[in-house]
Amino acid sequence: VQLQASGGGVVQAGGSLRLSCTASGPTFSSYAVGWIRQAPGKEREVIAAISRSGDNFYYADSVKGRFTIHRDNAENTVFLQMNSLRPDDTAVYSCAARTPGFVRYVYTTPRDYRYWGPGTQVTVSS
Repeated sequence: VQLQASGGGVVQAGGSLRLSCTASGPTFSSYAVGWIRQAPGKEREVIAAISRSGDNFYYADSVKGRFTIHRDNAENTVFLQMNSLRPDDTAVYSCAARTPGFVRYVYTTPRDYRYWGPGTQVTVSS
């Protein structure tokens, strides 16, 4: 599966962005998907993940209550709605996928994922 993240940009603190992860190739609905970000000088972290079934979610503490992940299998797309953005959300955001061991599994570390797409830059100004 090939993945492409889009929707990044520059936004003021308190603003919102919606990122899209669009897949091509085999059926995207078969994959668990995560959003991973990497800020300058920091390690990659999984900030949100969604199960293959679409009804199980993971959010890092740093984004809980502000970000929402959901998937539209008909469009082969997973979305990340980001609200109340802060300057420390500035990072390159990538999406990644893997075949899950169980339909409701979510994966919370970058090494769990097999397929990666190029990232999109999100910059939040103060």
